Amino acid sequence: MPLLGLGTWKSAPNEAYEAVLEAIKAGYRHVDCAHIYKNEREIGAALSKAIQEGWVKREELWVTSKLWNDCHEKEEVLPALEKTLENLQLDYLDLYLVHWPVAVKKGVDYATRKEDFLNNSEAPLKETWEVMEKAFEQGLVKHIGLSNFNQGKIREIMDSARVKPEVNQVEMHPFLPQNGLLDFCRKNNIFITAYAPLGSAYRVDNGEVDFPILLENEVLKEIAHKHQASPAQVAIAWGLKRGTAVIPKSVKKERILENFAASRLDLSQEDMEQLNNLEGPYRYTTGAAWTIKGSPYGQEDLWDY
Repeated sequence: MPLLGLGTWKSAPNEAYEAVLEAIKAGYRHVDCAHIYKNEREIGAALSKAIQEGWVKREELWVTSKLWNDCHEKEEVLPALEKTLENLQLDYLDLYLVHWPVAVKKGVDYATRKEDFLNNSEAPLKETWEVMEKAFEQGLVKHIGLSNFNQGKIREIMDSARVKPEVNQVEMHPFLPQNGLLDFCRKNNIFITAYAPLGSAYRVDNGEVDFPILLENEVLKEIAHKHQASPAQVAIAWGLKRGTAVIPKSVKKERILENFAASRLDLSQEDMEQLNNLEGPYRYTTGAAWTIKGSPYGQEDLWDY
């Protein structure tokens, strides 16, 4: 898996198509998708164009997607994967992740009432994972993993898994280094992909959380100035230096190019120590939608504290 990829969350359909084409032109070979982002058809059209026109070979690309929460019941997993493959115009995925350790009823995007949920006895993670294993064994996916899983939920999967999860995709940036989870995953040979590596300023802007904005941090800006780089490049380079994959999202050509150039930025040990000791932790993606009143899930089902 290429360590630097293109995130596509909150990329509008017409923006996602152009962003993927620009990213492939720039040298990206890793594209991160999900059914719930509602732009996989446009991404599929871009991938198809790039492959058919000879810009890149399919085997040179790494495409990740994710199983949404309304398809955790065992009879729903494979149809959901097949729909994603159809939308992406692919015969297989390089990586397929269980998006959250949370189940909702078929057709629900985001829960708004307790009746929207399925509890763990109605949609056991064990059974969801068994069908993920079948998808792997059938060659529909090359690798399988998790997203937004804490240590306890990872153990729950590993206790009965025939095919161990290979990746856990979580929010990770200098304001949320998640050292304990990172160490746990390393010990269990689970690779980390960091989403929201630049923080999530939009969640501050729209009032979801009241935290500082990562890219406005003075230490980050000072290190960026020293290296003649941008704060975003420093945040990306921090994640890469830690040995995690990093998937910054952008739909602007100049930002896509700038983010990709971060792979050439070599931070010093002193830089890393400064970044490892920033304020926080600040978790921008709280998962509050999954822990509303009446939900069978609590914050302890999502995060390690």
